[in-house]
Amino acid sequence: MSKIDLEIELEERKVLYDYQSRDINAIFDRMDNTPQNYHLLYQLPTGGGKTVIFSEIVRRYLETHNKKVVVLTHRIELCKQTSKMLSSFDVKNKIINSKVKELPDQNEYSCFVAMVETLKNRLNDDKLLIDNVGLVIIDEAHYNSFRKLLHSFKNSFILGVTATPLSSNINLPMYENYKELIVGDPINKLIKNGFLAEATTYSYDVSLSSLKVGITGDYTVKSSDELYSQLDMQSKLLHAYEEKSKGKKTLIFNNGINTSLYVYDTFKKAGYPIKHLDNTTSADDRKAILKWFKTTPDAVLTSVGILTTGFDEPTVESIIINRATKSLTLYFQMIGRGSRKLPNKSEFTIIDLGNNASRFGLWNDPVDWQHIFKSPEYYLENLRSDADIEINFRYEMSPEVRELFKASENIDFDIDEEFKIILAKNLRPKEVIEKSIQQHATMCVDNSDDLVGAKNLAKFLIEDIEYRVKLFTRCLASSTKNYREWLIEDYQTRLQIAIGKLYRERLFAQED
Repeated sequence: MSKIDLEIELEERKVLYDYQSRDINAIFDRMDNTPQNYHLLYQLPTGGGKTVIFSEIVRRYLETHNKKVVVLTHRIELCKQTSKMLSSFDVKNKIINSKVKELPDQNEYSCFVAMVETLKNRLNDDKLLIDNVGLVIIDEAHYNSFRKLLHSFKNSFILGVTATPLSSNINLPMYENYKELIVGDPINKLIKNGFLAEATTYSYDVSLSSLKVGITGDYTVKSSDELYSQLDMQSKLLHAYEEKSKGKKTLIFNNGINTSLYVYDTFKKAGYPIKHLDNTTSADDRKAILKWFKTTPDAVLTSVGILTTGFDEPTVESIIINRATKSLTLYFQMIGRGSRKLPNKSEFTIIDLGNNASRFGLWNDPVDWQHIFKSPEYYLENLRSDADIEINFRYEMSPEVRELFKASENIDFDIDEEFKIILAKNLRPKEVIEKSIQQHATMCVDNSDDLVGAKNLAKFLIEDIEYRVKLFTRCLASSTKNYREWLIEDYQTRLQIAIGKLYRERLFAQED
């Protein structure tokens, strides 16, 4: 449901859902039974109506307290949306933006909505002072930018609101700023009760060994661009879309602008309706693109870091995470763009191309937010590593490639079992690779009418070769990245030789 639709509905009914009323009562219970400068954090999944909840809190607070309220956001779009929602609750409010230098009319308002950076600058200039503030609400409270304003409201009740109570900076944990966390209904319960759409997740294994982690703790844009701009990754993305999301309104999230532009070109050449959006897109172009996306049923929108917050398009039917992230918050934010439920939409699709579901769990899996809030360091340290995730990868030949080798009844080769057999016979470990090459050579010759065709078929086995080499080097227990890369190249060279030898042997056998 869009913000506008939700406002209309609230105007008509002015009735909150049971879980929303329950959480509001719990929050007011803390306000009534704690010091006036108490810091409370509230968690509710994206789509659960956090803005509705804190708007009702503002309305009720102003009815019973002779003090003012400040609502802080981190983006101008959220300021505007929050102001509209507050107005729908009959809360007269004023937005403090870059154009507001002073507040000569502050006594006319009981509620102010501001971007944190704008308010910080005004307070530092001593040109703006909001007095008698009893309640400060911080939207998207996991962002640390709000810390710099807390000293300006030392005597106010602070209510942080977030879908993920995990600080964006591990060195600044949220428990340092908030005394307590109230947890709302989890995603699986909101789905069960009909408030969120149900998700089906499809994960495609991606080797992330080339990615680098930056100072933010997440993968760098440069290394992500280098990986996800590669032709095989673009092909994997297009295949995943065509297999699971074709014809659905789709959002694609990327980590770099170069990747997103490659995605745009790939889908455009394939004939799909697609547009690209990033933070360099002009305001007019962005407005036009979002209008096109809203009104085009099978639209595909590829983007970079701009639609995770402050964007709400309920008709999205498919989310493609074309990146890897170590940010739990970002993971939930991206998926949350597709979770809105509509009368004609009860489910949506998630395509994961960054092993993110293996790292964090499925979107609707239970999460112990109290544990994460109290022990974020422990949680982050125990996230599954890329190496741990990839060790469980199992290569499966795509239907298109399997069709090329349809004459071969068996295409599997158990590297681990063969390694045990070779060791038991006191043979060289590399005999395993020799046997694997022979099987691949047989597959190529069996499925081709001539030598050129057989050698060309070998090109379609590269993913299987890489997978087998990975398993082989794991059996060795000790091997370097350079050795694995050399082994893959050597494997391909010797496969070509083996194909030629096997083809000639069969040719000579026929002549005899």
